[in-house]
Amino acid sequence: MEPFARILVITGLIFVALGVFLYVAPSVPLLGRLPGDIRIERPGLRLYFPITSCLLLSLVVSGVFWLWSRLR
Repeated sequence: MEPFARILVITGLIFVALGVFLYVAPSVPLLGRLPGDIRIERPGLRLYFPITSCLLLSLVVSGVFWLWSRLR
């Protein structure tokens, strides 16, 4: 039963970290306004593709996981 409890705790921590990120994300100054983020606004239509922001976030998360794997 111990591995199942560990999985639940890790899943809970991931959800807490995701919640904190979503709470803080609007106050990050450049997230969503980087060059390469596509924004199309017309009457009755609003499209937003944060390509550069997603690539940057992916790079940061990959770096954290790489660092974590090296320190273990």
